[in-house]
Amino acid sequence: MGQVGDGGFQPRVEYKGTKAVAQLLRVSQRTVERYVKEQIKKPRADLAARLEREVKARWQPQIRAKAKEKAATTGGIVIDVHARLGYAGTSMDSTDEDRQRHITGALPPQYAARLFDAQEQGATEDRLRELTAEALKEVYFQDSGRRAGSLQEVQINDVLDLGFQL
Repeated sequence: MGQVGDGGFQPRVEYKGTKAVAQLLRVSQRTVERYVKEQIKKPRADLAARLEREVKARWQPQIRAKAKEKAATTGGIVIDVHARLGYAGTSMDSTDEDRQRHITGALPPQYAARLFDAQEQGATEDRLRELTAEALKEVYFQDSGRRAGSLQEVQINDVLDLGFQL
């Protein structure tokens, strides 16, 4: 597939020329050549849809992989959770009653990496929720060891909304 950009439509090497691209898009080779020479600049609706589908099929996985790699190594992720959260601790000040909370916060790269690895290994939704709760416990509730030292466990229950942003 090619790229649409400043230089017009350029077939990539993997298709070894305009003929292979034309077959993929179900158009004539001459039509593809016209796009390459910028004689045609705006595709008709059905061809535009096929171009978009083919580009997404090839580029979206690469873009997602790069974003995940960055999140897992340097950038981290932002979590937005609206759920009932339960707590367990060793002190008498702790409560085991769930409370509904809406939390938005940044999780460092190591937590993003744990979540991505678990997801890729086919972890269940319950396991992913446990990993998210562990991350919230350490980063949000305990502030990386600066408070709530007696907090042993955080549970995410009755999820109303849960989102991650890279």
